[in-house]
Amino acid sequence: MRILVATAVPAERDAVARALPGPVREAPLPGATLHRAPDGHDLLAAGVGPARAAASTAAALTAAALEGAPYDLVVSAGIGGGFQPDAPLGSLVVADEITAADLGAETADGFLPVTELGFGTVTHRPPESLVRVVVSATGARAGAVLTVSTVTGTAARAAALRARHPRALAEAMEGFGVAEAAAAHGVPVLELRAVSNPVGPRDRAAWRIGDALTALTAGFGKITAALESWNPHDR
Repeated sequence: MRILVATAVPAERDAVARALPGPVREAPLPGATLHRAPDGHDLLAAGVGPARAAASTAAALTAAALEGAPYDLVVSAGIGGGFQPDAPLGSLVVADEITAADLGAETADGFLPVTELGFGTVTHRPPESLVRVVVSATGARAGAVLTVSTVTGTAARAAALRARHPRALAEAMEGFGVAEAAAAHGVPVLELRAVSNPVGPRDRAAWRIGDALTALTAGFGKITAALESWNPHDR
C-alpha cells in the first residue's frame, strides 16, 4: 500500500518520519521534495495554506501516476488548533469531514459557503471505515476539521465558526487543499491533527507545539500497521 503524507512544514514531516522504520531518501518533485520511507510512505512538506498544499500534493500524485505506481491513500497530517474543551492540547483529532470554512461570500445575512452560491464544493469526507480504524488504533477524537486561509485569532471568530460548524474539533490550513488534489486523482484522503493550541485568541504562552509534534509521532506509530491493513476499496 502506497501512502502519501502531506504536511505543511518540515517539522511536521519529520515528526511523522520518526514513527516510520528506516532512513528516508529524497526524491525531487517540481517545487517540492519527497522523503521516501522504506515501508511505502512518501512524506511531503507541501507548504502552508490550502492553495500551496493542493498544488504540491497534486504534483506528487501526478508524478506517481506517471511512474505507474499511484498512491492508495493521501493523509493530510500536522498540528492544528483545537476547539475547546472538546479537543484539548496534545490530543489527536481525525477528520470525518474536511471542510473549507471560509470559502464563500460574506453577505448582509451572514456567511454563505460557495456551494450555496451555486458551484464548487466545501466538504470532503474520508472513508468511514478508515476513520474507524484510526480512532480504534489511536483513541483520536473524530469530527470535522476546518480548513481556513486565515487562522482564527479572536474568541468571536472561534464562536462564529463553531456556530456554523457545531461538529468542528480542530482548524488548520491545508486539509481541504490536500483533499481537493486527492479527489481529482480519485484517491481516498484522511486528515490527522495533533492539537497544539486552542482556537481563539492568539496566546503564544499557551501553545504546546512540542507536545503536539510528539503526539503526532506517537499517533502515526500506532496507525501505521492499521493503515497497511485497511482495504482502500472499503469506502
